[in-house]
Amino acid sequence: MNDVVITVRGEHETSLPPERAVVHLSVTVEGRDRSTVVERIAALSTPVREDLAARQAAGELSEWSSQRVSVWAERPWHPEGKRLAPVHHATVEMTATFTDVTAMSMWAGDAAERDGVQISHVDWQLTPETRSRVEQEVATAAVSVAVERATAYARALGRMDVAPLEIADVGLLSNPDAATKQSGAMMARMAFDGAPAGGGGGLQFQPQDLSVTAAVEARFSAR
Repeated sequence: MNDVVITVRGEHETSLPPERAVVHLSVTVEGRDRSTVVERIAALSTPVREDLAARQAAGELSEWSSQRVSVWAERPWHPEGKRLAPVHHATVEMTATFTDVTAMSMWAGDAAERDGVQISHVDWQLTPETRSRVEQEVATAAVSVAVERATAYARALGRMDVAPLEIADVGLLSNPDAATKQSGAMMARMAFDGAPAGGGGGLQFQPQDLSVTAAVEARFSAR
């Protein structure tokens, strides 16, 4: 009796709470007088820097950075078509990587209420060590799912022995048309999803679980 070739896909997904929160914020000021704007941006950004430095010393965050002050001017148009007096702008971009996500949530709520401070977004992350470990675990589980599916198909055909022939990330099996047939989403293969599970709009100060997924394609011989 000839062997039967079975091709299957295996997927697995796990969710776990973030371990880091990277906050992206800026301090912005605008006004008619350039020197006043420069003084104001210094007065507003200095306390934020000092607060972040103190929290780093306390162990709440691993690192933070602050760019130089950017100052520029523009001349807005009056509704009647006339150019108005220049308006000066100043901004400082900052990032802070919190290792205590609870402390970050409390800090972000207070920081967002400071004059001139805007928090653009928060990146929820795992540590590199956790991410590497979990990706390996999820990939292993995806392979197990593929084996279970192939075994089930073989049993349904009355075949008792299943032997692996090929295994690859989605779209990479030796079928010459496989990569062309796969969509962009399918070609993602093992992916780390940095977006909060469940989606939702707006800035989220409360962490949600992160998803780590893996998908493989496998080809087996059943006899």
